[in-house]
Amino acid sequence: MLTWLRKNRGELVFFAAFAVVMTTDLRLPVLSTVQRGLLATGLWRATPPVPPAALPVRFASLRTDYPYPLPLYTLDGHPANLRQFRGKVVLVNLWASWCPPCLAEMPGLQALYQKTDTSKVAFVLISLDENPNKARALLKKRGYTLPVFFPAAPLPAPFDSPSIPATVILTPNGRVADRHSGMADYDTPAFRAALEKLAE
Repeated sequence: MLTWLRKNRGELVFFAAFAVVMTTDLRLPVLSTVQRGLLATGLWRATPPVPPAALPVRFASLRTDYPYPLPLYTLDGHPANLRQFRGKVVLVNLWASWCPPCLAEMPGLQALYQKTDTSKVAFVLISLDENPNKARALLKKRGYTLPVFFPAAPLPAPFDSPSIPATVILTPNGRVADRHSGMADYDTPAFRAALEKLAE
């Protein structure tokens, strides 16, 4: 037995460290850091959204309302609604403080937010945390200034994603231009240019 332990000491140390990470509070920061490193490789860049095809003329006149009147509330508990962003491109991102891939893509979303003209593009990050205080604490700890909201009702399609993170891009009139499930790096010149193009 001692001989086997000596031969496999490296593997045992690795698995012991892995067990410690996966069963303690280290799990979330370690996994999100590893996934952030994977995003940095450039393999998970978000595909820039493209304008959806124009509605046929016979339907265009019927679209007078905003298609997604989604009730939300702000970090401070004030009521909000997705339709208040009508006239802007809207990047809706579903995330939670317990989700490592969500946390991995947050620095890129923050960087994109800081570089984007928010008079034309709105960011709506919807936290799915059951305890809103956990989301608030994470945002404060990491210094994120992105606009974060909480759902005030069940999420309808196209926001009812079976997994997170998930991102939906809406045109100024509320049509879905793109939808992405899973983590991605949104902080690219091509993605920012595509958002600005949608806003024209």
